Amino acid sequence: MPLRHNVIGCINFIAVLLSIPVIGSGIWLSMGAVNSCVKLLQWPIIILGILILLVGLAGLIGGFWRIAWLLVVYIIAMFALIVLLGVLIGFIYMVTMKGSGHPEPSRAYLEYSLQDFSSFLRQRVQKSYKWDRIRTCLSATSICPELNQTFPTALDFFNAHLSPIQSGCCKPPTQCGFQFMSPTNWIGAINVSADMDCLQWSNVPDTLCYSCDSCKAGLLANLKVDWLKADICLLLAFIGLLITYLIGCCSFGSSKTENILE
Repeated sequence: MPLRHNVIGCINFIAVLLSIPVIGSGIWLSMGAVNSCVKLLQWPIIILGILILLVGLAGLIGGFWRIAWLLVVYIIAMFALIVLLGVLIGFIYMVTMKGSGHPEPSRAYLEYSLQDFSSFLRQRVQKSYKWDRIRTCLSATSICPELNQTFPTALDFFNAHLSPIQSGCCKPPTQCGFQFMSPTNWIGAINVSADMDCLQWSNVPDTLCYSCDSCKAGLLANLKVDWLKADICLLLAFIGLLITYLIGCCSFGSSKTENILE
């Protein structure tokens, strides 16, 4: 009987360890120049990871010290948390599966359209009061200014594989027909009517194309890449938690059966 409880305790210790990648994913999504400007699901992920950690600790204590009621709490609470984690993983995948860049002639980088992304993500950036805060945050970073040192000539710039946020926020849309002076300095648009973003462009460092829909799309494209990476990490943690939970339930059920037979 003590051995059975020790097994349950060890299994719950694994569950405690599996909370670390969940918490880590949330923290990672809160870091970086782009992610730090947008607060979406970072805190829900961190809170969910902390709850998994606490419930796992409860199961660990209940297993090693043979506290039956604590194990019952663990079984019920961990089931709910695993379901929530599974729903969150599915939700992240659903809202990030749409949206990709479009190639332009004689350009190595891609252009991005806001309408290509899911309505959930678009709503996070289309409301002016939300985007004003994000725009201010982005303009304070070195995302765009660093391009001037990295790509001094037009040939270098046009052959550069820019990040989505750099392509959308640091330059005007290609179809506007601006002439390159530097990565953040363009003149003489020949097709201003091609896109409303053409009118939004400014050579002022704090303005650039931060008010453009292309910038919002570039931001979402950047977020999509990071969120899909985090989703894979969460999926692996989910599978591990599910396996340890099922093994723990079987061990707990077996120990209760032994109690009845005794």
